[in-house]
Amino acid sequence: MKHIPRKRFGQNFLIDPSVVQQIVAAIDPMPEDTLFEIGPGLGALTQPLSLALGQTRLHVVELDRDLALRLHQADTHQRLVVHQADALHFDFASACPDAHRLRIVGNLPYNISTPLLFHLLEQARQISDQHFMLQKEVVLRMVAAPGGPAYGRLSVMLQVWYRMELLFEVPPTAFDPPPKVHSALVRMVPRHDDALPLVDPAGFSRLVAQAFSQRRKMLRNTLAVYDQLLPMSAYGLAPTVRAEDISPESYVAYANALARHVPDAARTPPPSTSGGSNPGTRV
Repeated sequence: MKHIPRKRFGQNFLIDPSVVQQIVAAIDPMPEDTLFEIGPGLGALTQPLSLALGQTRLHVVELDRDLALRLHQADTHQRLVVHQADALHFDFASACPDAHRLRIVGNLPYNISTPLLFHLLEQARQISDQHFMLQKEVVLRMVAAPGGPAYGRLSVMLQVWYRMELLFEVPPTAFDPPPKVHSALVRMVPRHDDALPLVDPAGFSRLVAQAFSQRRKMLRNTLAVYDQLLPMSAYGLAPTVRAEDISPESYVAYANALARHVPDAARTPPPSTSGGSNPGTRV
């Protein structure tokens, strides 16, 4: 029975075999991997990934009950562990407590991509790498360097924890139904050995959100509350520049200084913040 894509789940199924081959080659799964696929859908990636793992079972996380049941019923060789769950609330590390590191892949629904990236950020220490098909515009923001219009809160928050690479672009015709935008595959490798140390991650997140809350204004306006507590200029943040001109390293340096010298500022959010991680919010 043909499955009708459901708009509420943001379902666009990958149907191009050549793109599937490119993705699997980029992931290069090995039998010793603990691999999770988010949103397996009709299984275009699931089968080749499972075959590459050999006797190791592939974990799949699927929100749609009908598709989860379909995957379970088709798994006659018991190659899969099917988790019928919402990836936005799924604890990947707890699902495989004995695994040293996890690998995560997926063709992510565009309507949850940003909040899902932030959810996985909380589990980055248990992850070896991530390969995701996302809206091209989102990937460009993830990998953007300071100084350009694509660089924003998402860029800073992810680049502190990951090294990222846009691998290749994918046209709408590779999906059914075809989305209205182009897609791209991104590789995300957690910076386990050279991660930028954060004294207070929550305080850092609030600082960056406030900096980009009005991205066209100078930092002396958007971060005025912080600057009164601890002058920005001593930590690489010139008050006359905008948020998009500051590197992740400089944001970390200033956030750490605040946490050390003005600890109350790290615990108390500024009076006005925006750019949260809700679905559809540009960050």
